[in-house]
Amino acid sequence: MNLFSLKEKKVFVLGGSGLIGTSICDHFVNYGAKVINLDLKKNKLAKIIFHKLDLKNERNIEKKLQKLIKKFGCPDVFINCSYPASKDWKNSSFLKVSHKLISSNLNLHLNSYIWTARIIAESMRKNKVRGSIIQFASIYGVVAQNHRVYRGTNIEENMIYSSIKGGIIMNVKQMASHYGKFGIRVNCISPGGIQGHVKNSKKKQSSKFVKNYSEINPLKRLAKVDEISPATIFLASDASSYITGINLVIDGGWTSI
Repeated sequence: MNLFSLKEKKVFVLGGSGLIGTSICDHFVNYGAKVINLDLKKNKLAKIIFHKLDLKNERNIEKKLQKLIKKFGCPDVFINCSYPASKDWKNSSFLKVSHKLISSNLNLHLNSYIWTARIIAESMRKNKVRGSIIQFASIYGVVAQNHRVYRGTNIEENMIYSSIKGGIIMNVKQMASHYGKFGIRVNCISPGGIQGHVKNSKKKQSSKFVKNYSEINPLKRLAKVDEISPATIFLASDASSYITGINLVIDGGWTSI
């Protein structure tokens, strides 16, 4: 018996065209799952079904998800690795932030995570699907940002990010407590820094940022994206059938010091 088999499982990946999302989609296809990617743009992977979903159109989110559930059936696995943000997200430092920016991003990012997970969990409950919901948070939902990482770079601290990611972690625990009796597992993954491009840009991370981060991290480097995504296979499969309500931190030891 292969506890990691996901053959014929339906998997919805919200944010499946991003850095982490593309890797997740690739892994699930390789494990035999039927993957539906929900994002603004397609990724380049074959065998992936794509449907556009704009989280900024909040009135349309539930309608869109219900339509997809009607078309494909209730998912066995739902993964949210999306990163919705307002256009002025770069102004989220303590010195620049506005009340409007805080409110819009809490609604766009935190609320969309909570609401989409609830929609899927209710569908699983009604359809008696013993499913797995996996939310993505961050080490900065566990500990505060370390300003040393940003020295000599043009990156600033972010006042809102930790509140959003911390909220996602606690909502996962709350959902796990409620939906466990229906056989629905809800878990969270919190990555540390990952090699790749800067958000909303094709630019790579600056060498100074990489150096600063690596000096602090116990493993002395950032993660590779394929060191993060396999955890979703574990949490989606029968190999983790007695695991719910956890926040799996994958950070090279960052939060241990």
